[in-house]
Amino acid sequence: MTTAIITGASRGLGRALTGGLARAGWNVVVDSRDAEALAAVGFGPGVIPVAGDVTDSVHRKALIDVADRYGGADLLVNNAGILGPSPQPRLADYPVEVLREVYEVNVHAPLVLTQLALPALRKRGGAVLNLTSDAAIEAYAGWGGYGSAKAALEQLSRILAAEEPDVRVWWADPGDLRTRMQQEAFPGEDISDRPEPESVVPAFLRLLAARPESGRVRVAQW
Repeated sequence: MTTAIITGASRGLGRALTGGLARAGWNVVVDSRDAEALAAVGFGPGVIPVAGDVTDSVHRKALIDVADRYGGADLLVNNAGILGPSPQPRLADYPVEVLREVYEVNVHAPLVLTQLALPALRKRGGAVLNLTSDAAIEAYAGWGGYGSAKAALEQLSRILAAEEPDVRVWWADPGDLRTRMQQEAFPGEDISDRPEPESVVPAFLRLLAARPESGRVRVAQW
């Protein structure tokens, strides 16, 4: 495996994974809606930034086109996501238009990008890594929007795994990390007890090296 696409790479876990793969010798095509933040990271050799919104069809095709210049994607990491309102509302009060946006970013965009990447992934025996959350399987009050979107992504991942025997499909829960999204989920709270995103990168690298069968992954177990 030599070429990866990672969405949402200007900060948090996406940024940490990009650095880890680049240091391991991968070519990494990355994106972010915030072009300035993406440019400011200064990833170094092997990282190709393509600023844009993963919900935009033209941008999604651009990510695939860039990966194809390096022989095609061996790995697609669907990391980009949004939490929704902060603080998070109960479902009885959840703004429907906002919920549509949460699903567009967290469910629809990863699926469509995966569809575009599948020809190369099949040919190269590649892998899809969908970032998920324990909120996908636990009923936390206030997490109805984000949690149900991640639950939908997990079910899409399960079905994709059943339909694509030549491609590894993993849906991975990285645990609570010290990220901006985590802070948005708990506004005003001290989240300094959460580990930095970089702390889980070695586990992800072990996962990629081991290439286990498709399935749900708890990163802490790697």
